[in-house]
Amino acid sequence: MFRVAIAVIGGLMIWGCSKAPYAEANKSYKKQAKAYSKELRQDPTKTDSGLMLAPEWVGTTNFNMRKPNFVIIHHTAQNSCDQTLKTFTLTRTAVSAHYVICRDGVIHHMLNDYLRAWHGGISKWGNTTDINSTSIGIELDNNGFEYFSEAQINSLMQLLATLKKRHGIPTANFIGHGDIAPTRKNDPNWRFPWKQLADKGFGNWYADTTNVTVPESFDHLQALRIVGFDMKDTTSAIVAFKRHWLQDTTRGLNLDQKKVLYQLMKKYY
Repeated sequence: MFRVAIAVIGGLMIWGCSKAPYAEANKSYKKQAKAYSKELRQDPTKTDSGLMLAPEWVGTTNFNMRKPNFVIIHHTAQNSCDQTLKTFTLTRTAVSAHYVICRDGVIHHMLNDYLRAWHGGISKWGNTTDINSTSIGIELDNNGFEYFSEAQINSLMQLLATLKKRHGIPTANFIGHGDIAPTRKNDPNWRFPWKQLADKGFGNWYADTTNVTVPESFDHLQALRIVGFDMKDTTSAIVAFKRHWLQDTTRGLNLDQKKVLYQLMKKYY
């Protein structure tokens, strides 16, 4: 009987722990948020030591929160939501995202939209070089070699609609990690349904190319730059463009593909 009682108690302890597996991570989140909140409430002049400040502080009445202007979509390159959640709650990994969407469509909102997640890394889009400071990162539970589930995409669509309305994010600014870091990343993989998103206003798409004639003066590298790609590595930029808009991962551009780029470029003028 004693052994049975010990087994029951042990089982209850395990169950109790499993009910809140991220209690420590949540505690850390709240602690950091409280520290930032305290900093925001400070008289701003307290951090301006060494400057010739006016004797009396006058605080403006006209301000609001800085808001995100981009949404960056990723695949997790891991094998389960649990694995990703653990990765994002370990300090040593130094990576995070605002949202994680599991294969069954369940959404984990891990970080306030107004706070800076660590998801973009070294990246660039247009003239923006600190993507993390201007974006919301969304991770889709996908190992990088599989299609995305219908439930997952449906949840993503609902989330994107909410974010676009909440923050006024421009249509063109829904892009992928592989777009902003073409030499390092390929996510979301080529199976991602970008056109389905674009049809709902989340990202630009190209017009029909059936009767399009590409001008002789057309510079495809300049066109890629206009779209937003970092052109330090032109081969990687071309592959990233084709992965996103053509679901193609090969190198080089043929005439039909240049027609697509030509039509797409016009969306960014």
